Amino acid sequence: MTDTLDDTTVATDSVYTRLGGAPAIHALVDRFYTLMDELPEAFTVRRLHPDSLAGSADSLFKYLSGWFGGPPLYIRERGHPRLRMRHAPYAIGPVERDEWMLCMRQALAEQVTDPALHDAIERAFSDMAQHMVNTRDTSHAVGCPR
Repeated sequence: MTDTLDDTTVATDSVYTRLGGAPAIHALVDRFYTLMDELPEAFTVRRLHPDSLAGSADSLFKYLSGWFGGPPLYIRERGHPRLRMRHAPYAIGPVERDEWMLCMRQALAEQVTDPALHDAIERAFSDMAQHMVNTRDTSHAVGCPR
């Protein structure tokens, strides 16, 4: 079964739908960036981002909308995500990966109550975060794209 949303067909069994659609993804993204801003343990990954996280939050929301099976907002606006290529200019090492995952794991724990869905999303994020690692040296880290 599918629902139509913003000229996009969204499967009722998609992650997007199972999470609760756009409001739930906004809540996840907002909580994720609040944690990144507040947790001292996320200092290294936070400093890769601009002072305002609004642009980053908007990009992540749009990306996750499509990645989770909802409207492909990011692709419509910016084309293929090419995540690794877009992040290539920025030093992302194990520390940044782990700090990013710390924030995402906590946001998921607070926002996703279905254990199987939570575990599947966390594994997918973990794989993506590992794929973004492009260095072991974090001494030359600079700002992250919005």
